[in-house]
Amino acid sequence: MTPVLRNRLAGCILALAIFGFDQWSKNYVTKTLGIDRIGEAMELLPFFDLRFTRNFGVSLGMFEATSPEMRWGLVLVTGLIALVVTVWMLREKLLGDVLALALILGGAMGNIKDRYELGYVVDFADLHFGDFRPFLIFNVADAAITIGVVIILARAFFMRDNDEDEVDDLVNSKPAEAAENT
Repeated sequence: MTPVLRNRLAGCILALAIFGFDQWSKNYVTKTLGIDRIGEAMELLPFFDLRFTRNFGVSLGMFEATSPEMRWGLVLVTGLIALVVTVWMLREKLLGDVLALALILGGAMGNIKDRYELGYVVDFADLHFGDFRPFLIFNVADAAITIGVVIILARAFFMRDNDEDEVDDLVNSKPAEAAENT
């Protein structure tokens, strides 16, 4: 298996793991712990609660779906974005880029599934310092998407020169089995 193929496979596995963990965590909070009504909360730490809310919009609650047509429109648009991210991820060669896109893809899949099945996205993670909340209530998918976007931006701004050399090394390297047979 070539290093590029191995990187892409790792990306697919990470995306599926993020999707699975996101769905498991939402199920655990809403079903196992029974935190499934607006405003219900469980304090875990003085600065972190599990607090159920429904997000009918997308990032930061923007573009809220107020009708069934808007809901399905959001499912369609976010599905298309996930498709673009998938194609992008499968075209990338470097592990850092592939894994960052996998975080975005896994998170997108988790939120798309919620919106498709429920009509909203389940959010439950409430980070706060007293009354100050640096983030809206979020979920594992939101965190993965945010981390993936930050990594992509950081790599775009700070690592492009090094990455070009790495791509050349990956493309020009032979897998160990092929090298032994030559």
